[in-house]
Amino acid sequence: MNKSEAKFHNTAVKMNEALFRLLEQKPFVDISIMEVCNEAEVNRSTFYAHYNNTYDLLQEARDYFMNKFFNNFHTTINDYPVEELNVEEFVSAKYIIPYLEFVKKYKGIFKVFMNNLNAFNPDGFYKLLLEKLWIPSCEARGITDKSVITYMSKFYLSGMISIVVEWLNNNCEDDILFVCEVIILCVRPNPSYGK
Repeated sequence: MNKSEAKFHNTAVKMNEALFRLLEQKPFVDISIMEVCNEAEVNRSTFYAHYNNTYDLLQEARDYFMNKFFNNFHTTINDYPVEELNVEEFVSAKYIIPYLEFVKKYKGIFKVFMNNLNAFNPDGFYKLLLEKLWIPSCEARGITDKSVITYMSKFYLSGMISIVVEWLNNNCEDDILFVCEVIILCVRPNPSYGK
């Protein structure tokens, strides 16, 4: 990346992060281009050099954050090639803890996501998870029926999201290991737990 490309990228990052900060204060539909510019400390012409409108910025901000999420997560599973993954392993501390750590680190942004799900296109995020994690892992284990893979992933992700939303509502006060254990317990009940 040359110097001007780096500057262009850095300015885009500033605007993405400015949008996230503003979304913590108000709904997306109430955010103006001028507010984004003021928050990012850029002028309007700089905004229009990057985007046509705030919806373009929103889509880029979503992609920026999702890439940040996957890059963070990928470094944790980098030593485990997809062909060696087992769907069951998605319900293990090895994957759940890095995810919860990321959520806690960026809890403000995750709260924004939960309050603006339609604006952030959760189906796009789900599709990315399905393509990057679930389908390759299931196929490596001989599960090739796309309907089965879709149902399995929806079940897991819906439950995970519900628990994370509850955790976010409590400002991530419960210990990460405790939340991880609850998620695992929901998917693989242990009758002796808590006795």
